[in-house]
Amino acid sequence: MTETNAFTPGVLIVGGGLVGASLAIALDAAGVAATMVEAAAPHVAAQPSYDERNLALARATVNGLAAIGVWPHAADQATPIRHIRVSRAGEFGSARMEAASEGVDALGWTLPARELGAALLRRLDACTQLTRIAPGKLEGLDAVADGWRARIRTPDGERAVMAALLVGADGTESFVRQTLGIDAARFDYEQTLFVATVTPERAHENRAFERFSDVGPVAMLPLAERRCGLVLTVPAADAEAVAALNDEDFIALAQRRFGWRLGRLSRPGKHRPYAIHRVVAARVTGPRAVLVGNAAQTVHPIGAQGFNLGLRDALTLAELVAGASDPGAASLLADYATRRAPDRDGTLRMSHGLVRLACLAQPALAPLRSLALLAHDRVAPLQHLLARHGMGFRGTPPRAVLERLP
Repeated sequence: MTETNAFTPGVLIVGGGLVGASLAIALDAAGVAATMVEAAAPHVAAQPSYDERNLALARATVNGLAAIGVWPHAADQATPIRHIRVSRAGEFGSARMEAASEGVDALGWTLPARELGAALLRRLDACTQLTRIAPGKLEGLDAVADGWRARIRTPDGERAVMAALLVGADGTESFVRQTLGIDAARFDYEQTLFVATVTPERAHENRAFERFSDVGPVAMLPLAERRCGLVLTVPAADAEAVAALNDEDFIALAQRRFGWRLGRLSRPGKHRPYAIHRVVAARVTGPRAVLVGNAAQTVHPIGAQGFNLGLRDALTLAELVAGASDPGAASLLADYATRRAPDRDGTLRMSHGLVRLACLAQPALAPLRSLALLAHDRVAPLQHLLARHGMGFRGTPPRAVLERLP
């Protein structure tokens, strides 16, 4: 077994996905030494696809990506969201958010996941303080004095890495979280998500839609070339049947669920199913360790909060570590947990509450839901608060996301 330069005061990031890579880049930009373990060797899918997965990035997220030098590599492929409309099938209330009303050019942007991954890889290639182990599989973790010793399996054999701070960015079934003995509360929404690209008859005009119903939410996101990203939720019991639908029947289902606001929908891309679960860690820190992104909280995709919330985790942690002599100090981790609590708790309540209330098949709730949406649409302070939260500004945001805030 070979070891890196014995003990290092740096940071070990387990997981090289979107959040882990963003953290590594933010630390590098701050001059902090870090090692990132990635399960797979990095690669860029060069050819775009009509039906590739798309991400909805909040304004705060794009600000943060710009601050760490990632956004310039992706901006040309992004589509701005300037209007958002929230409604419920069969009820009279709706809420709108407008970029112009908030004094900004866009509330957020949609971006193919492939393009964000490629932008992160290009920025990672410019890092000077980062050591990347890819492919590498974390075999074990041992607590040592003032840090952690990680045993990592690589194609060249096992190696050990020592660090003062361990970061679990390794997803919903986090090995780091399990090793730390941190419990996670799980909730099965008994829903399945289908993601597809469609082409509407009418131009989307940079509008995004979120529509609720008894059987789950459906969202439509604006994309380039007059396309839209469809996010369709169905009861888990119906998932197998929906997955088996041909294009004609699937687009008919999407049309019934979304309606005719954009005219007739056509050209459905592949519709891929994803089971929806909520997994929330009981705490986000341990001895010289911290969880970020899906390892800390995996939320319902309603409102597209997953990566947006995880990036704010990463940027807050990088901000605190940047000025610290000991990145794993108990006081720093306590400060991190305190800083993240309002944003994390508020987002978790919002996403869970929307699904549980907006999609309940209880007619008695209809007038209350409609009135709530109307209040958000007509009462300026409420409309502003909803827009701010939707743009990713909640609690005490990391400074990086505020750089372009008007």
